[in-house]
Amino acid sequence: MAQTTFSGPVKSLAGFITAGVGSSVSLSADTTLTVATHAGKIILLNDADGKFTLPTIVATAPSDPTAPSQDNNIGASFYFYVETAATDLDILTDGTDKFIGAAMVAVNDGAKKAFIPAVANDVMTLNGSTKGGLVGSVIKITAIDAALYLVHDTLLLGTGTIITPFADA
Repeated sequence: MAQTTFSGPVKSLAGFITAGVGSSVSLSADTTLTVATHAGKIILLNDADGKFTLPTIVATAPSDPTAPSQDNNIGASFYFYVETAATDLDILTDGTDKFIGAAMVAVNDGAKKAFIPAVANDVMTLNGSTKGGLVGSVIKITAIDAALYLVHDTLLLGTGTIITPFADA
């Protein structure tokens, strides 16, 4: 099915279903994500030390908000699933955009801790142990405002004494 653009609200009485071969994308090398290719899909991370860069947030109001070519990407969500255990895996912003929200890191002995990024944090580093990133870790990141990516619905699986995955690039 071709891409379709609607102008105005869309209502579905039974909901929208995202399913099928185009619903996930596997990344096995450093990648700069795009809204068109990656937003709303399950991104399978298969590079233990990969660098995955989120697209720059565009929050300006377009001159024609009904134009299908408008660049505003507020609301775009990226769903990450760690399929290959991380060793030095980074999820980065463009450096101007920052993270807010929280990420929970849990280990199999029942220990868990939520980490809140500092104001300047623009990278999440997963190491497969203290910062999470074991197979099965999940991360959801959504562009919510100018220069702000919300980290939410996130569970990083780790080992050892857990520490924050957030840092400045």
